Order: sequence, then C-alpha cells, then structure tokens
Amino acid sequence: MGRRLVPLTLDNLQDLPKRCRSCVFWELDPVSGEAAIKAGTSALEKESWISAVLLDWGSCGRVVYVDDVPVGFVLYAPPAYVPRSSAFPTSPVSPDAVQLITAFIMPGYQGQGLGRVMVQTVAKDLLRRGFKAIEAFGDARWKEPACLMPADYLLAVGFKTVRQHPKHPRLRLELRSTLSWKEDVELALDRLLGAVQKEPALRPL
Repeated sequence: MGRRLVPLTLDNLQDLPKRCRSCVFWELDPVSGEAAIKAGTSALEKESWISAVLLDWGSCGRVVYVDDVPVGFVLYAPPAYVPRSSAFPTSPVSPDAVQLITAFIMPGYQGQGLGRVMVQTVAKDLLRRGFKAIEAFGDARWKEPACLMPADYLLAVGFKTVRQHPKHPRLRLELRSTLSWKEDVELALDRLLGAVQKEPALRPL
C-alpha cells in the first residue's frame, strides 16, 4: 500500500473533503466568514487564502494519499494568517509558534498512524524553517469531525496543554523536543509513506 504526503496547493485543493474545500472557519474572521457563506463565495475565499499564504509565507498544508487516493490533510500557518484564532478564549497563540489549524483522516484510514506522521511531517517542515513550536486549539468535547481537532488527539501525538479551558484548551508541541527523534521520523516516513515526493526548496524567511 503506497502512502505519500504532498504539499497542499491550489492544484490539489480539490482532493480535500468537499465540506473542507469551501470552509473558511479559520481563514476569515467570524463576520466576514458568515458573509462569505451567505454570498456563496466561501470556496473562492478559501482559494484566495491558500494562494496568499503560499506566496507570502510558503507551504501551509499537506495532503495524504494512500494508493493515490486522498485520505486526509493538515493545514497550518502563523496565527497572523488565521483571523479566527483571536476569537478563542485561550488565545493568543504564542509569538514563537505556528498554528496547527486543522487536520483530518478519512474513516477507514484512522488508527494506522497517519495522524502522527502528519504532525511529524509538519514539525520537520517547521524545524527547517526555524520555528520553535506548534500550537493548536483543541476541542475537549469533540464528538464528530469539525473545524477543531479533538484535544485528546493532540495530546496523543505529543502536544501539552499550555492554557486550560473546559471546551477549547490551547496545546503546544515544542519542536526542539522532536530533534531527538528526527532520525526516527525519517525512518517512519520511509516505512509508512514509501517514496515521499520531493518538495521544492523553501524560500528564506
């Protein structure tokens, strides 16, 4: 079974789950997001956001494929690019961190380690780019797929709670702690993903 992670671009945006392709929960502030939904322009706003982040900051997501079938994705960016993050009671995201915005693995492919590999791949990317940590807002009452990731999932892949909240805790993964298992990540990627598509050289910050 061939598995690979590919950088998210406008060319493979259509490989995200349908509801996620036009979701602008994170990409716009609450008022603008509601207006885009009412106007039917949320899909265009999503494309515009991804294009702007790619041009201004660089790679901001990965799509997971198993035997060339898209089965999941992860999205991340500095909090300055994520207007919705300021609306959370446990905000702001720390200035030295990139926000893990959301991640999803299709039913039937969960429980195979893909979620952990996604997070490790993001960590590896951000380490190369000089960042110190990843932070995320978790859902402590998660029941079904939504725009927030389950807090339990984040804890399971190595995050620690930095600001408690009964519903939306903020969690953090120190990237320097991943240095000790960097070689393990390389081996895991080779074993779980097979031939990983080479990524373009990253622009200096």
